[in-house]
Amino acid sequence: MGQQTLIYSFVARGTVILAEYTEFTGNFTSIAGQCLQKLPTSNNKFTYNCDGHTFNYLVENGFTYCVVAVESAGRQIPIAFLERIKEDFSRRYGGGKAATATAKSLNREFKSKLKEHMKYCVEHPEEISKLAKVKAQVSEVKGVMMENIEKVLDRGEKIELLVDKTENLRSQVTLIQTAFHRLHYGEIVSLPNLWMYNDAAFQAQDFRQQGTKIKRKMWIENMKMKLIVFGIVLALVLIIVLSICPGFKC
Repeated sequence: MGQQTLIYSFVARGTVILAEYTEFTGNFTSIAGQCLQKLPTSNNKFTYNCDGHTFNYLVENGFTYCVVAVESAGRQIPIAFLERIKEDFSRRYGGGKAATATAKSLNREFKSKLKEHMKYCVEHPEEISKLAKVKAQVSEVKGVMMENIEKVLDRGEKIELLVDKTENLRSQVTLIQTAFHRLHYGEIVSLPNLWMYNDAAFQAQDFRQQGTKIKRKMWIENMKMKLIVFGIVLALVLIIVLSICPGFKC
């Protein structure tokens, strides 16, 4: 892959470009700047196509990272480059002078880093591809785990409903106890009320049995979930280790 794959990059705070690098001349710098002015401020990735080139942006926490690439380079290498410079820039300037730096004032310090990361990404496409696959697998595993967690939370809602119903039955049991207390002391309890108390007693007993069954089932389901999550995490660790160290030979 030729050196012209990535042709221009910059880091900006808002719409103020703090550092930039290119070895080429052309109107791509002004186009990239115009896109920056109209870019949404929300954390996200954006790509625009223009005249055989892609203008790739990564926006995070008020800072924008940009790289202009030839269209044939695809998305993988430009996005990998943006992730690398974001991590490097955040590590160097996070919470520091980047928050107040003026336009192009970080060129002297960070321009060479932009060049270094551009060169690395262009010269190591296979490694970039491998890391992208690992990230995709990690994202997929996270998606599965989040789906499973949502199911657990849904069960939690059902348990809360169960508690509410238990409280209602508890009040009915209190009525039953009151009725038997009155009967014990020879007071008269009307027949309809007695039927109501009797029905509530049967409901309470039936619900206790159902509650015990549900608790047992939930315990089994939670144990299954823990084993599944453990298995996923273990598989994820193995995938990452094997991707970085094939055959455990680092």
